[in-house]
Amino acid sequence: MSKYIFVTGGVVSSLGKGLASASIGKLLEARGLKVTILKCDPYLNVDPGTMNPYQHGEVYVTDDGAETDLDLGHYERFTSGKFSKDNNITAGKIYYSVITKERRGDYLGKTVQIIPHITDEIKSCIKKVSKEQDVDVVIVEIGGTVGDIESLPFLEAIRQLRWELGEHYAINIHMTLLPYLKACGEQKTKPTQHSVGTLREIGIQPDILLCRTERTIPQEQREKIALFCNVDVEAVIEAADVKSIYEVPSAYKKEGLDGLILKKLNIKTSERDLKHWEDYVIKRLRHPKHEVNIAVVGKYIQLPDAYKSIYEALVHGGIAADAKVNIVKMDSEELEKGKIDKYFKDISGILVPGGFGSRGIEGKIKAIKFAREKNIPFFGICLGMQLASVEFARYVCGLKTANSTEFDKATKDPVISLLAEQHQVTNLGATMRLGAYPCHLERDTKAFAAYKKEDISERHRHRYEFNNEYREALASKGLIFSGVNIQRDLMEIVEVKGHRWFLGCQFHPEFQSKPDKPHPLFRDFVAAAVSL
Repeated sequence: MSKYIFVTGGVVSSLGKGLASASIGKLLEARGLKVTILKCDPYLNVDPGTMNPYQHGEVYVTDDGAETDLDLGHYERFTSGKFSKDNNITAGKIYYSVITKERRGDYLGKTVQIIPHITDEIKSCIKKVSKEQDVDVVIVEIGGTVGDIESLPFLEAIRQLRWELGEHYAINIHMTLLPYLKACGEQKTKPTQHSVGTLREIGIQPDILLCRTERTIPQEQREKIALFCNVDVEAVIEAADVKSIYEVPSAYKKEGLDGLILKKLNIKTSERDLKHWEDYVIKRLRHPKHEVNIAVVGKYIQLPDAYKSIYEALVHGGIAADAKVNIVKMDSEELEKGKIDKYFKDISGILVPGGFGSRGIEGKIKAIKFAREKNIPFFGICLGMQLASVEFARYVCGLKTANSTEFDKATKDPVISLLAEQHQVTNLGATMRLGAYPCHLERDTKAFAAYKKEDISERHRHRYEFNNEYREALASKGLIFSGVNIQRDLMEIVEVKGHRWFLGCQFHPEFQSKPDKPHPLFRDFVAAAVSL
């Protein structure tokens, strides 16, 4: 039977429960255990697919087409797991399922309540993952902060599960904050005490405390926390700030977190280490041989999490190139206002990510034109690939009105248009082209040189596609269609003939990049920028 680790958070949000869960997964895998990670989000949206990035950050997509929380990106980057729609549940998904059952009459006339019906549904979803994925340990991250009304059903569900599973089959790791007050020169434990007190009122006694802190925790502070929070002193784990998120597993290992978890879950494994991770990833991050500036031109750049997977994939490409990647965030709306040359001084690579809506589009097209004409390495992802096609049609093929019907429904030259099956779609949620689809690569192209094979599979999230009516016209002027979904005759990858490195892809390669296994396209893009 699988064993469970429930990760909760208190005091404030954004403490890094997702990174903590991913790092714990990494440590347990290093011990030879099979691990999966589940994210429970307390919001009432069925999934984050319809949320504005400013509300929730990026939407992460799995192979099976689920639109999920961005923490699943951390889970996949840190572990060997491939996650599915079952690895992210929301309050909306739970309530939707229960109400659907009630309408069908599944509850046989009973009064439907939070307890037991909602909590039973949550427990069922959690246990389903362990049954279907055949793992040793299931890590369950509970979103939100202890004390929030939204997360109470999830906390009650894990309280019940801990009682049902029994000793050595489930533990709670609670992440808190130890703020340092400069005015009095003290590190304060009271917020942690209150957070643990709130958790205990719900009926959950934490087994391990992960204490986020900017400073080392003195031994007397650890003892004080242990005393007032009713945990062992060794279970007060310092979660100090680190320079890179990829140093977190090593920091936790140094604190003995993996050994403590195995002890409390009564699991015996062989002693293993993180040597490859530390030698390849950490060493190159700390002591890179090169340095490169890469511009990311988007319209959500004010929010760090909006392009989280892209930023991380660029870091992964830098690790492969033994280079520090300085990500220069550029607001595409700003680029629309004047001459563009000044923005790209000292820039060695330009990336245009995905997005929706017409705001800032012309700024992105200006950046693409600059990269193409100045022979600067360019990488366009999803919308970035579509706009690269529009730019080429306008400024190389002379189709001055070329556009996407997403931005101009009446355009005379709809180089990018709505997928045929999308014309009948009325609901926005989970109706895009989502998940993994095959793509065939042409030899003697940048794409084939990166992947080194003809057939690949990548994850998608979009409604619009390249219009094949313009394929011959653009190809005759030097646009190479190097990747095609043969089954549906959809253009997946475009390149510009004779350019140093210019590639746009309709899919999202950032979702399959890891620090120790960089995605081939990000690896080659960064390498091209380094060699500029």
